Amino acid sequence: MTRTAMVGRQGLHLRKRDLKDSFEAFGYAVDDELIDAIFTKSDGYAEQLLTCLGAKVVHSFDNSGYEGATHLHDMNKPLPGELKEQYTTVLDGGSLEHVFNFPIAIRNCMEMVSVGGHYLGITPANNLMGHGFYQFSPELYFSVFTRANGFDLISLIAFEDTKRATWYSVRSPREVRRRVTLINPVPVYLLIVAKRVMKTDIFETTPQQSDYLAAWHQYDTASRGVPTAAPQAAQRVSPLDGVKRSISGPLKRLVRWVVRRYRGGFDPRFFQPLDPAGSERSPTNSLERTP
Repeated sequence: MTRTAMVGRQGLHLRKRDLKDSFEAFGYAVDDELIDAIFTKSDGYAEQLLTCLGAKVVHSFDNSGYEGATHLHDMNKPLPGELKEQYTTVLDGGSLEHVFNFPIAIRNCMEMVSVGGHYLGITPANNLMGHGFYQFSPELYFSVFTRANGFDLISLIAFEDTKRATWYSVRSPREVRRRVTLINPVPVYLLIVAKRVMKTDIFETTPQQSDYLAAWHQYDTASRGVPTAAPQAAQRVSPLDGVKRSISGPLKRLVRWVVRRYRGGFDPRFFQPLDPAGSERSPTNSLERTP
C-alpha cells in the first residue's frame, strides 16, 4: 500500500482503546504514544494510520473540499486519465453507496489501481436502508471483480455491526449454484479485497447476474437443438427444498424466525466463519513510526 487513495477522506470512528486492541489482535505491539499520534497528527482522519501501516503517500478524493480532500472529483463522472493506475491501494471505507452512478464510481476506483495493487472496500449489505443510495449484495462484487475486468477477488467477508461479531467468508453464487442471501436483524457490512492482475477494458462486457446467465445459456443451447443436462443452473434442488415446500405458511414463518434467532441468519452453505487475524498473529510484528 505504498501509494494509497481513499474514496472520501476517511475518519477514525473508533476509540483509542479499540484501535490498540485491534493492533494487538493482529500481533502488533503498540504503545499509547503511537495510538495518540494516529489520532492527532491527521486531525482524526486516517492518513496517519495508513502511514503507520506502510503507506508512503496517502491521497483522498471527494466531490467537495469540506473535509480537506487531496483531490476534488465527482465519482459520478469518469476519472481523468492522469489519475488512472496511480495507486497501489484504493480504499473505499464507506463512500460508494452515496454515489448515484455506482457503475462509473466503482470503475473509477478499479482504474485508479495499478497492476499488482489492491482495491479494499467496506460497504453496507443489510439493514442500512436510508444510509445511502444503495445496499449491496455479494453477487455484485463476484460479478465486478473478475478476470474479464482485470481483477481477482481475493476475499469477500461479511460481518454484523456488533461488538465481537463473527466474520464470515462469503461463497460465490456461481460456486453454490444459488443466490447467496441473508435475512438478519442488525446491520451487515461486506469487506472486499480484490487484486488487479492485468489491464483490461473494464466493463467492456456488462456484468450479469450469475443464475440468469446460466438459465439463458441453457435456453440458448436448447433452442439450437443441442442436448442439455437436467436443469441445474438457476438453483440446485436439495431434499431440504422439498421439505420446505411441504410446510404450511404459518409454520414456515415460525421455522424461519427460530433459525434467524438462534443461527443469526448466516446460512452455512453461503457463509463460513473465519478468524480475521488468522495466521497474522505474531508478537514480533512492529508498526512503522513516522515523525
